[in-house]
Amino acid sequence: MSKEIIFSKEAPAPIGPYSQAVKAGNILYVSGQIPLDALTGELINENITEETHAVMKNLEAVLREAGFGFEEVVKCTIFIKDMGQFTTINEAYGQYFKTNPPARETVEVSRLPKDVNVEISCIAVKS
Repeated sequence: MSKEIIFSKEAPAPIGPYSQAVKAGNILYVSGQIPLDALTGELINENITEETHAVMKNLEAVLREAGFGFEEVVKCTIFIKDMGQFTTINEAYGQYFKTNPPARETVEVSRLPKDVNVEISCIAVKS
């Protein structure tokens, strides 16, 4: 099976040796996205709600570039610095999965790239 590297100009460029996403067959593996503005490279970190929406918009841009959408996401992993912000993050995240949300885990970590408060990755499948 071959793999296709996915790159969207509408999402932040990788800040290390990884791809925004890799498509293998009908499965898309999207790397963790953080709240960076794709055009300016600036962090969007006024509050955790804005951070989460920025992350989800970056995920959406990568999904769209590969011809996928949130409805095809089967699994997400959320990394957060403070489990006390879980409810607020969950409210913003939930706006992108109105029906049949994907499987998911949320993990509190001590530190994330660029000291952001939230990072989300996902896996999507085309039927």
